[in-house]
Amino acid sequence: MSTPEHLSLDVDRDMAGAEAAAADLLTALGLDFSSTHLKETPGRMARAWAEMLTPRPFDATVFPNDEGYDELVLARDIPFRSICEHHMLPFVGTACVAYLPGEQILGLSKLARLVEYFACRPQTQERLTRQVALWLEEHLQPNAVGVVVRAEHSCMTLRGVQATGSSTVTSSLLGSLRSDPRSRQEFLALAGAGL
Repeated sequence: MSTPEHLSLDVDRDMAGAEAAAADLLTALGLDFSSTHLKETPGRMARAWAEMLTPRPFDATVFPNDEGYDELVLARDIPFRSICEHHMLPFVGTACVAYLPGEQILGLSKLARLVEYFACRPQTQERLTRQVALWLEEHLQPNAVGVVVRAEHSCMTLRGVQATGSSTVTSSLLGSLRSDPRSRQEFLALAGAGL
């Protein structure tokens, strides 16, 4: 099992064009590139954006659930950063990803890699949360999946309402974590989202 198929890693990048576009944007906003400090900024800006928007490939290592483990597998406080597709400003936070195994278990580090992978695109927090959950459901066929994402959006904190310190929490619950109130409560308590 490899990287999510619908996110292509074979992106054709025009770095010279990106640098020129960055220079045009900054010039249009009134910046003067005659300063030694700003001279190389368009190139650094283009390289930074390319890095932020390029997910690392990964192989989703799956193992048979030979022991018949039937309790939650949960990784929490997974740090991530993404870009708000509406303002092209960063949002950063943590994710909690859990599943109730069926016949397969996933290598633990792959839960964090999965979050990172879907976060490396212009994104909404709601979509990111759902994409992680649906990928796990499709590829592992577990009995349940739970994802909680908490993030601070700079499009809310640095501009507009300027709600510094605010965070947004989203969740996606599938299988018994959605249908069984006790399982749901256990997951949300472990995820730290029960408050």
